[in-house]
Amino acid sequence: MTTRRDAEQQSPDPKLPAKLAGHPSVQAVLARRRAGDIASPPAVIDAAWLRELCLAAGADDAAAVSLDHPDLAGEREHALAALPGTRTLIAMVSRMNRDNCRSPARSVANQEFHQTDEQANHAARSVTQALQDAGYRALNPSVGFPQEMDRYPGRIWVVAHKTVAVAAGLGVMGLHRNVIHPKFGSFVLLATVLVDAQVSEYGQALDYNPCIDCKLCVAACPVGAIGKDGDFDFFACTTHNYREFMSGFTDWAQTVADSQDAADYRSRVTDSESASMWQSLTSPPGYKSGYCLAVCPGGEDVLGPYLEDRKAFMDTVLRPLQDKKETLYVLPGSHAQEYAQRRFPHKPVKEVTGGWQPPAKRPASS
Repeated sequence: MTTRRDAEQQSPDPKLPAKLAGHPSVQAVLARRRAGDIASPPAVIDAAWLRELCLAAGADDAAAVSLDHPDLAGEREHALAALPGTRTLIAMVSRMNRDNCRSPARSVANQEFHQTDEQANHAARSVTQALQDAGYRALNPSVGFPQEMDRYPGRIWVVAHKTVAVAAGLGVMGLHRNVIHPKFGSFVLLATVLVDAQVSEYGQALDYNPCIDCKLCVAACPVGAIGKDGDFDFFACTTHNYREFMSGFTDWAQTVADSQDAADYRSRVTDSESASMWQSLTSPPGYKSGYCLAVCPGGEDVLGPYLEDRKAFMDTVLRPLQDKKETLYVLPGSHAQEYAQRRFPHKPVKEVTGGWQPPAKRPASS
C-alpha cells in the first residue's frame, strides 16, 4: 500500500510551502527530478563492486556483514544510533609494516601505528564518499582516536571494529585480543563503514583460527596481561600500554596537582617521563607496548621465518623486547606488579593509579 507520504516522495513536485518552492536550489532539484537526472541507487549493492571500491581506496582487504548477523547483536543499537537505517557494515583491513612494529624503539613502532591509522581512516572516508555519491547514506567512525570521551570510562568507541571484522570473516581474535588476519596476521588495523543498504554477498566467518598457539604474546607482555589459559587482564594492559592516553593522563595530571612545587614534581616524575608525556600531548599519543602484536607469527605472510628457525625468530623478535630496559606502569598490589618484578627484574616498575583509582592522600603537614 502506497501512503500519501510515499507518493509525495516519489513525485517530482512534492507539495511545498510557496516560499520554499520558490527557492532557486529547490527549483533546481525539482527540475533535475523531472528530467530524470536523479535516480535511486540499486536497493542491493553489488559485492564485487564494493570490494573493488574498498581496495581502490587503499584497503588491503574488505568484506561486508549484515547488521542482522547474530554475532553483531551487541553492536546493533550502537550502529543504528550512529547511522539510523544501517543495514550493512563494511569491514576493512590495512596492513602495517612488520619490522617497524617489532622495533624496540617506540618512536618507530608508534609512527607505524599512527601512519597506518591515518591510511585506514582515509580509505574508509573515501569509501563513504563514494557510497554517498552513489546515492546511499554511509558513515565511517574513527579507526582509533579521537573517540567519544564524554562517555569515558564507559564505551567510547562508536563501532567495535574487531567484532565486525571477525563477523565479516577477515580474521579471528587471538589470545592477545587482536584480530589475526589469515594472510597479514596481527599486523593490521581495522576500519568500518556503515551503509543503509544490503550487499549482494556477505563475508563468511573463518572456519579455522590463524593463531598457532605459540604463546609468544604471553612471553612478550611485560605486565602479564595475557594468560596462557586465555585470561586477559584489562587493567594491567590499559594501565601500562595506554599510560599516555585517557586514564594515564588523568593519573599524571593528578600527580601534577598533588605536587607541592617543581622539585616535588620532579622527584615523582622523571625527566624522560615528562618529555614522553609532552610528546604524546603534542603528537599522536604513544603506546608503551605493542609487543603482543609485534611477536605474533600468525598469518600466511608472517609465518615463514618462524617455521624456518624458531630460535632465530625468538632471538631477533622476542628477546630484544624482553631485554629492553623500560619503566613498567602497574596498579599497586596488582598481579601485574608481582609479575613484572618477578619476570622482568631489569625493568623499573612504577606504581600508578592508572586513573582507575583515586590518588593516595598526602599526609597532613604538622
